[in-house]
Amino acid sequence: MVFSSLNFIFIFLPLFLFAYYVTPAAFRNSTLFAGSILFYAAGVIKQPYALFLLMVLTYLNYVFGICLYQIHNPRKKKLFLTKVIFFDFLWLFLFKYSRHLSLPLGISFYTFQLTAYLFDIYYGRILPERDFVTFGTYISMFPKLISGPITPYEMLRRQLHSARRFLPENLAEGMKLFIRGLGLKAILANQFGSLWANVGTIGYESISTPLAWLGIYAYSFQIYFDFSGYSDMAIGLGAVLGFHFPENFNYPYIAASVKDFWHRWHISLSTWFKEYVYIPLGGSRCSRICKYRNIMITFLVSGMWHGAGLHYLVWGGLNGFFQVCEDAFSTVRRRLPCKRLLTFIVASFTWVFFRAESVSRAVHVCLGICRISGSHMRQLWEMGLGRTDVIVLVIAIAVLIVADLLHEKEISFTAWLLQRKIGVRYAVYLAVCMVLLLQVVADFGQPAASFLYFQF
Repeated sequence: MVFSSLNFIFIFLPLFLFAYYVTPAAFRNSTLFAGSILFYAAGVIKQPYALFLLMVLTYLNYVFGICLYQIHNPRKKKLFLTKVIFFDFLWLFLFKYSRHLSLPLGISFYTFQLTAYLFDIYYGRILPERDFVTFGTYISMFPKLISGPITPYEMLRRQLHSARRFLPENLAEGMKLFIRGLGLKAILANQFGSLWANVGTIGYESISTPLAWLGIYAYSFQIYFDFSGYSDMAIGLGAVLGFHFPENFNYPYIAASVKDFWHRWHISLSTWFKEYVYIPLGGSRCSRICKYRNIMITFLVSGMWHGAGLHYLVWGGLNGFFQVCEDAFSTVRRRLPCKRLLTFIVASFTWVFFRAESVSRAVHVCLGICRISGSHMRQLWEMGLGRTDVIVLVIAIAVLIVADLLHEKEISFTAWLLQRKIGVRYAVYLAVCMVLLLQVVADFGQPAASFLYFQF
């Protein structure tokens, strides 16, 4: 079940919210746990083993956490942690790198949640959860189960044990975020996705320069709007349920460096790699050579986590390489003009290797950037886009660029809008609703497009 599907929006969500808030506060975790399992079961109906694996790993790690806390000998404690972390990742790598087994939905994200929980117990940051229903709710909570945000247990511990009463302001804020995310996914991400799909249809080997650039930027915007939209929807659903999830995207395409980009992109995942890979390796508190080694290892591990293909490893290596170069030549970098534009171009370039099915296809796209041929310009008009589609995309990009710049200057569009006259406010609300309604009507009868990060 996808957040943007009609079944979720008009059937599952209203029924679940009704059941959730009529349940007494003391049993609300049980309702959320049961609803989350039902949500996951509907998504893996063709993979019944996926639900079984989620439940087994959740229960075993609940037990592992209690056992780990009760071990006082440092050597034995470290050995036990190593064994259980190996056990958790064994299942992830078994499915991710097997050619014969399909990847269980959300396994990459809930494995990171489970291992972060164990690491935090080991480091003394948290106490183990003694109630299985509460722990199961934390792991399987449907807004964040499939693709995050990866949320530390300490951040949600008090919220899980609180009453979480129904508050109209939580509903209003949550639905605002959910609708914004739905708009990013349905109106923008899907449209940009069709552009990149047509690049592959035309053929990587014969791709022209303008088409290569268009394809690269189309995918850059698609993955941003798709995953940022999902994160907004997840955070919004969390707010409706009375939870506060961390921000996952902070306008990454206005970053002034690759390092800044990764502080803004998929923040919860970047934080996980920083806390549990980069810092344990030594972080930046070592010699410059060791620091660069740690950066490269962290990004290579990130590439491996995303998939078994060599192109993912190259993608991770390129990001690590560019970040090392920025640090090594920091004096030169500070003098460069248009740092935001250059960072966006570098990020878009690395996405080619992330998206392409192989390194060779990514190389063909990169070669297409430099291939100049006026006869190929007609390809831009053979991609199935109507004039209306082009106008919508251009206006949307312009609006988002303005929104990013306003955010950078700490100017809130929402605060500005609330200060306008009621006629202006409702004209904007009506316009947004009409665009969403038109998109829903256009997609009616079609299966809801899945989110990109579901495949990881």
